[in-house]
Amino acid sequence: MAYSSQPLRRGALFAGTVAVLGLLTACGTDHGGAAPARTDSGTAAPATEATNSSAPEASSGTGTPDGTASSPAGHASASSGVPASSDSSASSGAGTEAGGAGGRCHTSELRASVGGNNPGAGQENFPVVLTNKSARTCTLRGYPGAAFVNASGTQLGPDPKRSSGSPVTVTLQPGQSAWAGLTFSNPEVSEAKTAKAAALLVTPPDERDSLKVTWTAGPVPVSGNSSSVFLTVVNPGTGA
Repeated sequence: MAYSSQPLRRGALFAGTVAVLGLLTACGTDHGGAAPARTDSGTAAPATEATNSSAPEASSGTGTPDGTASSPAGHASASSGVPASSDSSASSGAGTEAGGAGGRCHTSELRASVGGNNPGAGQENFPVVLTNKSARTCTLRGYPGAAFVNASGTQLGPDPKRSSGSPVTVTLQPGQSAWAGLTFSNPEVSEAKTAKAAALLVTPPDERDSLKVTWTAGPVPVSGNSSSVFLTVVNPGTGA
């Protein structure tokens, strides 16, 4: 009886094993090829977030790099030479606003008058009123100028001083008014030297030409003790 050698038997077993594995592999690839890749949810950020994290947003011209707002070019507020301030509520038909609808009121567009005296605590207080006589809307802001003059037109006393105050832009439609307070100590109380004024010259804010108003309220202080005259900023209304 013949016997196979041990190496030949091991080679036959190895060949059989390879054949079986080949059949199993062929069976696994008969159903459409390789299995599709698995998609795991929640492992990728949305596209918009990825864009924001990789590159800065384009500037729109209305903000600064740190995200704070900035004013668009060309929209800076106009200055009248006095500190800016918050607007006050309108009164007597005259309104206030931060802008300057129609532009500044010019001397030729205004009429000046002096209201009645409202004395108190040794003070004489007069509203100096500027009324828009033009057909357009214009604005006033800040301090007017003023000077007492005699019948010959010579100025009496120094220029008035400015009282502290917060300027507002007063918008005057045709026929509307703004006023500034003119104040001085009663000469009989202060014993200041006085003179007889024939008129008060009033210069609107930011203008050079004056308006002449007849003065009928008695002597005015021109020098000596407590002789200073003061003016306030313009406010809406007539000061009545």
